[in-house]
Amino acid sequence: MATVSQSAAVSHVGKVRSNNQDSGYAGHSLFVVADGMGGHAGGDVASAIATKRVMQADIGYTTAQDAEFALQAALIAANSQLAETVFEHAELTGMGTTVSAMIVLEDQVAIAHIGDSRIYLLRDGELSQITVDHTFVQRLVDSGRITEQEAMVHPRRSVLMRVLGDVEASPEVDTSILTTLAGDRWLICSDGLSGVVSPAAIANALLSGASPLSVATRLVKESLDAGAPDNVTIVVVDIGDGPLREAEPVVVGSAAAPLAFGEEPIRNRPLRLPGLRLHPVRESHFEPDSQDYLSELIEEDARRARRRRFTWLTGVILLVLAISAAAVLGYQWTQTRFFIGVEGSNVAIFQGVQQDLGPIKLSHVYEETDLPVSSLRMYDRQQVEQTISAPSLEDAQLIVERLHNANIP
Repeated sequence: MATVSQSAAVSHVGKVRSNNQDSGYAGHSLFVVADGMGGHAGGDVASAIATKRVMQADIGYTTAQDAEFALQAALIAANSQLAETVFEHAELTGMGTTVSAMIVLEDQVAIAHIGDSRIYLLRDGELSQITVDHTFVQRLVDSGRITEQEAMVHPRRSVLMRVLGDVEASPEVDTSILTTLAGDRWLICSDGLSGVVSPAAIANALLSGASPLSVATRLVKESLDAGAPDNVTIVVVDIGDGPLREAEPVVVGSAAAPLAFGEEPIRNRPLRLPGLRLHPVRESHFEPDSQDYLSELIEEDARRARRRRFTWLTGVILLVLAISAAAVLGYQWTQTRFFIGVEGSNVAIFQGVQQDLGPIKLSHVYEETDLPVSSLRMYDRQQVEQTISAPSLEDAQLIVERLHNANIP
């Protein structure tokens, strides 16, 4: 019978953010990552509230279907709690959070997911992404408008189409039940990891054979080495065939500090989270999952693509014009030069330079003289056959005159 043998949860603020808006949980059979958004304090509050609510689902279940339903219900309840918090604290308007959670029940795993945090499975040396990002760029990838590589650098890659928050009363949550086997290694992470570390690098770390804590720490380091522009939270879960392990649950990130509301009415006082100060919400990466908005974003992306094509075409045209102008000016310069050479059997004056540019000749006969090459002395003949450069037409004519006087008595 497959059971959880080891697990670990690690969270880091990253190199750019001033506070950690992620939360993570590695429990007995429940594992969660939440990535908050909505301002300096709003993201912290959102991920902490959602994670603490979902943590209540870390209990025993009879079937995987029961666990799946409990996860979905927990996410919907967390969404309602976030909406109520925003109602009581207007300064938190717009806060939200992603949630990716799984419950391991013997040889089955129940999954609930919303947003762009991810769940991966490493089985038999192959890494698979289990969840699908609820992002604008993922819609573009799914519709074939852009590639996975283009999605990594798309300017709208942070736009979420679905999150928990104060926007929708009943957000759509993806749920599923999968089979797990002894030897499987599961990874749940925020986009602070998946957004900067390649799937190949993630797979290499998971394949290392190290403990879940060592792997999670290594992946955090790789995210930091890549710049870590966002918070990064990682939960690693190993599946074995021994008895269920008895490790204590681990909470990381903003959920590690308990929410403290005190005894006074919530409406009359600010929400307090130890170590955090509330600020007006100044950032948001969530947009409603509406067809109108999606169409607007797709049209904006199309306009951006047209602008890129126009810019590229303009650059190509300017480059061609610059090359053409340089070629014309260069050719005109060559026509100011002259040299003495052989045309047929006679000495001739050529206009241009001795070299050719591929199939393009840069010289032509300007004047063929009546001086036979055979009449020249050996030295002069060799010089003419190898060509004699002249800076001007007058100099070329003087050279021909010298050759004539030196070789014709």
